[in-house]
Amino acid sequence: MPRGGKSKTRDEAERRCIATGEAQPKRGLIRFGVSPDGEIVPDVLEKLPGRGIWVAAERDAIVKAVEKKLFARGAKQSVTVRDTLVDDVEALLAKRLIDGISMARKAGKAVAGFEKVKDWLGREEARILFQASDGSERGKSKLYAPGGRGSFFEVLTASELGLSFGRERVIHAALGFGGLTERIREDAIRLSGVRELGGGTATGKVK
Repeated sequence: MPRGGKSKTRDEAERRCIATGEAQPKRGLIRFGVSPDGEIVPDVLEKLPGRGIWVAAERDAIVKAVEKKLFARGAKQSVTVRDTLVDDVEALLAKRLIDGISMARKAGKAVAGFEKVKDWLGREEARILFQASDGSERGKSKLYAPGGRGSFFEVLTASELGLSFGRERVIHAALGFGGLTERIREDAIRLSGVRELGGGTATGKVK
């Protein structure tokens, strides 16, 4: 049983990625839909009507799907794909993550600032440590992740983390235990796969 609540039976329904050909749980994939005018649309909330097209939450997989024209095959019809599709997916995932952390803050499940985060970590109340990708490495090295898969991320900038807390910039943030945090963790993992920072894929994916 995880801390902070009872075990929750997860929906482990699998879908096949059109780029890799591999089937995996939906939480590791991004859904795309086809608009009425035949345009491929990212559906990160998985709410658009119609048949979904699934791609692994990895930048290379989405790029391959675009370059190899795999969306048309997946949709079984002619489609149009925006040149900005990969960046659009990244922006939507980032917004979903920022909004999720904001919800956790309003629920009392997230704190920001070095001292508050350090206190939560010391009392083992933190499930996830977020640190700004563009923050000082010296300052960030003074805090240690709670431990366990997906307990540390550097996938958001200080400005983006700041949006979650109503501030201009946030370098350190921590999330407590609970179902909302687990959803946020999955969103952070997906963004980590799609976003590139400093010329490479964002860090913190499975730490």
